[in-house]
Amino acid sequence: MFPERLRQLRKGHNITMDTLAAELNRQLEPGQKPNTAAQIGNWERGDRSPSYIEVQKLADYFDVTMDFLVGRVSVEKTDLSLLFLSGKEIDFNGSPLTDQDRYNIFQSINEYFQNKNRSHSFIQDDDIKINHQEELF
Repeated sequence: MFPERLRQLRKGHNITMDTLAAELNRQLEPGQKPNTAAQIGNWERGDRSPSYIEVQKLADYFDVTMDFLVGRVSVEKTDLSLLFLSGKEIDFNGSPLTDQDRYNIFQSINEYFQNKNRSHSFIQDDDIKINHQEELF
């Protein structure tokens, strides 16, 4: 599963093996060997397996979980609220969202779900009025 996911992510981001190797090498720790395009090719073919550290760097680079990358989960989930609050650049139709855009969209989505959840309730917040409460003890 890992080789297919890695290939899918790399091609989906439209980057070469050389580019990916160079990006991973930006995160080199002292004593680590640099990554090469040949090494990434071996990972994608399943001829070799990356170390835990390399899998972690790949997951960070592609912004996915390690579980998704190695095939433990079939769908990568993203919490939309965390995405809006993360500070990561978000584009819509090729245009980056400003901070104000992000805030407005977040508020709209939040309001949508609050109204949706409220409409599924048999008792509305406005329907409950407590005028008197007796003590039980």
